[in-house]
Amino acid sequence: MVLPAVASTLHVGAKRIHRTIQSGINAAKDGDTVAVDPGHYRERNLTVNKRIVLYGIGYPVLDGQNKYEIISVFTGGVTIAGFKLTHSGRSSLEDLSGIKVYNSNGVTIKNNILEDTFFGIYIQNGSKCIIINNRLKGTAVEEQQSGNGIHCWKSDNLTISGNTVSGHRDGIYFEFVQHAQIRKNVVSKNLRYGLHFMFSNDDTYAQNVFQNNGSGVSVMYSKRIKMISNRFEENWGDAAYGILLKEISDGTMEGNYFTKNTSAIYMEGANRITMKRNTFKDNGWALKIQASCMDVVLERNNFIGNTFDVGTNGSLVLNTFKNNYWDKYEGYDLNKDMIGDIPFRPVSMYSMIVEKFPAAMILFRTFITTLLDKTEKILPSLTPENLKDNEPLMRKAF
Repeated sequence: MVLPAVASTLHVGAKRIHRTIQSGINAAKDGDTVAVDPGHYRERNLTVNKRIVLYGIGYPVLDGQNKYEIISVFTGGVTIAGFKLTHSGRSSLEDLSGIKVYNSNGVTIKNNILEDTFFGIYIQNGSKCIIINNRLKGTAVEEQQSGNGIHCWKSDNLTISGNTVSGHRDGIYFEFVQHAQIRKNVVSKNLRYGLHFMFSNDDTYAQNVFQNNGSGVSVMYSKRIKMISNRFEENWGDAAYGILLKEISDGTMEGNYFTKNTSAIYMEGANRITMKRNTFKDNGWALKIQASCMDVVLERNNFIGNTFDVGTNGSLVLNTFKNNYWDKYEGYDLNKDMIGDIPFRPVSMYSMIVEKFPAAMILFRTFITTLLDKTEKILPSLTPENLKDNEPLMRKAF
């Protein structure tokens, strides 16, 4: 589509020609800017079907009155910036949103505030869309009656950066999303997951903070996901994880920091995952790796102050542990090459017992658990023989 040579700016406000935002949008042409004065606007579902810039001056409030979707975008090349969107409608049949993009490419949503919306920002079948520097705060109480902060479905080449998301069901949700970048977001206090992948391939999330969510990140039924330099903090609960990896393959996890999570990483059906230069500190379980995982490479990671470093539910282990630092290692280094001379087995006998009988946690830090673990080190019987680090580091990997 050819845009006009000269673009115009149309102003909307109480003392303007256009007193409603929708009338300003209707009068605009492709390439124009619709600038909205400060104020409180109660309009029924703004519809954008032109390639325009919709710009708020001083964060005008767009109020969905607890009934309507606030902005619906039906064409590409649209920019929405500088608004406060609040009180969208809620529905068990429709995914009503603060801003929803339908089947469009190249839409930019930036520098907005969204409060008390059912779904916050929703990309449906979009491509090359940018969601940057928005603040989303929901009021979710129950999962069944709440939506996600940033929800993306059947889309590709998305950029999601610099957003803060809290108070939703999932902070960021991906389903059938390819080649997306999720960077430098702060996602906290969401009911379920900070970030949730389903059937999404070739995506990268890096330099994000996931704090105090039901669980930090869930990556399920996906391939070739890169997880780089993120922080996973204080994701506590009976079934809470820093990361849940279920039925994924060919992933990379590097430079991440896990602290104060019930389980930093829980892996089930994960194959060909490379994990390097990650730090696990002060977690309940640093790593739970189920027997269904294969070809996982754990190299040059730091394990510090965790209650249990590694747990598993089987004896057959087809994974590689190499050159990690374990603060529980009690071996020696006679040749002074900073690599331990005897292997380290990170799965303790007590952790195997707890895996099968959770009530055994009542014995934690008692003399009998110490005795069990010492005996197992001398005469291994229950712990997996192949789950060991043959070259443990004597000092931190980095």
